[in-house]
Amino acid sequence: MHIGTFAHSQKNMIYILGKFHRPQFNLAMEEYCFRKLAQQDKIFMLWQNEPSIIVGKHQNTLEEINTQYVREQGIHVVRRVSGGGTVYHDLNNLNFTIISNEKNGIGFDLKEFTKPIIETLARLGATAELSPRNDLRINGKKICGTAQAYVNGRMMFHGCLLFDSDLSALSKGLKEPKEVIQSKGVKSVRSEVDNIRPHLSEKISVHEFAGRILETVKQSYPEMTEYHFNEQELALFEKEADGKYSDWEWNYAQSPPFTIEKKTNFTDGEIRVKASVKMGRIVQVELQTPFGELKQLEQTIAGAKYTRQDLKEKLEEIEAGKWIREFSIDELTEAIVR
Repeated sequence: MHIGTFAHSQKNMIYILGKFHRPQFNLAMEEYCFRKLAQQDKIFMLWQNEPSIIVGKHQNTLEEINTQYVREQGIHVVRRVSGGGTVYHDLNNLNFTIISNEKNGIGFDLKEFTKPIIETLARLGATAELSPRNDLRINGKKICGTAQAYVNGRMMFHGCLLFDSDLSALSKGLKEPKEVIQSKGVKSVRSEVDNIRPHLSEKISVHEFAGRILETVKQSYPEMTEYHFNEQELALFEKEADGKYSDWEWNYAQSPPFTIEKKTNFTDGEIRVKASVKMGRIVQVELQTPFGELKQLEQTIAGAKYTRQDLKEKLEEIEAGKWIREFSIDELTEAIVR
């Protein structure tokens, strides 16, 4: 018998079907199940998010996303508690989570954790396999990224199944930034991706696909019961969704320190910027323009949050125009912040 397998008997096993699509809420729900429902030996979850980019715990958010596209499209950007790379979610993909009480976090068999997904796909005419990078692939193309977390004898393994996702939005949202960013954050490894639906012998919907996966799990665990959250739990998820998971400090400032170099052309000339950012705030910045040095301005904006809104407010507060009249506050803000 494998250590940490999904496919062995447990006394207490529940399944949870997510009913909400807000990523902040769902990540709060998932973390609660991981940390607080320890009396449940195993938990199986299926859930969906509206368009979102979900960043790994140890990643530099700005290094992973196309900020302009994300901002224009209103895509959520949220950090999760597990490691691994950045993934794109929308309502045409399906997320699964397996939470298990384990004796240790080393040596567990990922093949067993992905077995319900692989078996379901096989029944639907698609052959998937677990790659050396621990993602699921069909014909060599990635259809599911995975990540895991381990704390106090408890394992969480989750994945994002690209069922019929908007691959164009995925590509644009996760487009490599043109600026030079250097950090110690864990960088995502970009792979060629594909949707699951074109490979199926039955052209079912994502909701039907979720049902098929649940059927597969129930065949192994006929005693498994559905868990329904009470009002207090739902209220807690809302609180965490509006707090931690909507907090700039968690989603952006949690990133490792980094430096960024960028240049922007405007009507009156080019602005070159080199900025050092720590805990989401500008530690040091160098500005080069055709109009001379800006040492006083550089020193004054140190300490500002590395966000457009905060920097713009800072530039307005210090009346940046008295140091440089050739560029507007909006142009300076755009030049400095991604």
